[in-house]
Amino acid sequence: MSNTRVLPLLETEAPADVAPCCPPLTERPFTAEEAETAARMFKALGDPVRLRLFSAVASHEGGEACVCDISDVGVSQPTVSHHLKKLKEAGLLTSERRGTWVYYRVEPSVLAAMGKLLTIAPAAA
Repeated sequence: MSNTRVLPLLETEAPADVAPCCPPLTERPFTAEEAETAARMFKALGDPVRLRLFSAVASHEGGEACVCDISDVGVSQPTVSHHLKKLKEAGLLTSERRGTWVYYRVEPSVLAAMGKLLTIAPAAA
């Protein structure tokens, strides 16, 4: 018997029903809660090592990466773990332990929400 399984394909377009954390920057001023959420995400991505780790996970084949495949970013393994924890706390990554290894994934809805945040809203007619 084969242990092969078919995985679903990720959507390349952002789903229309994805609710962003915040409105587009040009739509209206943020509420205090929206500003906190967006700041937490951008603060997490403001560190070069975290940005490299986030990029490594997001661009990895299959949309997820084992920590063993992305830890070569020029810092020690405990530091990699710390940065991955910060990305998880900011809601940018999810993880799943499989045996000895932890696999990280960027949720497509997170990328879609961040994209919508930075989108220029169309002018009202």
